[in-house]
Amino acid sequence: MKTFFVTAALAAALISSSVFAQSAGEKTGINSALGIAPKTEDFIKEAAMSDMLEIEAAKIAQQKGNAVEKKFAGQMVTDHTKTSTELKGLVSGEMKSAIPASLDDASQKKLDKLRDAKPEDFAGQYDPMQVSAHKDAVSLFERYAKGGNDPKLKDWAGQTLPALQHHLEMAQEIDKNRK
Repeated sequence: MKTFFVTAALAAALISSSVFAQSAGEKTGINSALGIAPKTEDFIKEAAMSDMLEIEAAKIAQQKGNAVEKKFAGQMVTDHTKTSTELKGLVSGEMKSAIPASLDDASQKKLDKLRDAKPEDFAGQYDPMQVSAHKDAVSLFERYAKGGNDPKLKDWAGQTLPALQHHLEMAQEIDKNRK
């Protein structure tokens, strides 16, 4: 029992650390599993990172994908460019530093795998990646729309959510038909 409380206290301390680096709760997925809204900085960073990854992955899919993936990828470029622009317009002051300038290592590795995939293996990489990425995005936006601190971003997350849910449905359909 004592170990549980020490562990809980340590987790709480990590989750409440207030630096612009992603919080431990968001980084480890604990917040998502518990349905906890991300801190505003985490939401901004994750939303921006997701957009960047989606756009770059879609560009690869437009070259390597089948006809269905290419169509989906075209919509991802359009929609995620739009949300990226909107997000940048909503963020001001010191929160601007939460917007990453480039992909993180994990996202870059995902892109490298897509680039390196042989044409016959591409769908096996891209399709499930899109399902996973959009599940994460839906979770992030749902949690922020319900409990975020910034009213403008909270409203935007709620307005953006239906499009992300639609992207998830499309990705699931593409992945299902691949098998």
